[in-house]
Amino acid sequence: MRKLTYLAIFETDEQPGISIFFPDVPGCISCGDNFDHALKMAQEALGLHIYGLEKAGESPPERHDALPELDKGDLVVPVSIYPDLFKEEIENRRVKITVTLPYWIKSIAEKEGVNFSRLLESALKERLNTGID
Repeated sequence: MRKLTYLAIFETDEQPGISIFFPDVPGCISCGDNFDHALKMAQEALGLHIYGLEKAGESPPERHDALPELDKGDLVVPVSIYPDLFKEEIENRRVKITVTLPYWIKSIAEKEGVNFSRLLESALKERLNTGID
């Protein structure tokens, strides 16, 4: 299983919270309320950033481990993600959509105990020939 690890800078100052950036991953930033929250947010930001790059057909950036000048109180933290697991989770999450139906169909279906989400999902899988049950 593919694993990517990049160094993150956790910046602290007089302001509450922790700012996070990745020197080797331009544009990947986040923040957190405390260290545990910041670490979780850093993993999520890195996962989303790498997912977006790969979805656009780009490769993840190379890791150089060159660090900028650090301020007192800054922490260097290795942050790891598993891009393939992250992709699977993102692409299989449930999303809410709005569907418009005639009232009479909705009424009859509710009386019959129809699960609208399950029925729509099954119908779309069949219509799109996904071969997935």
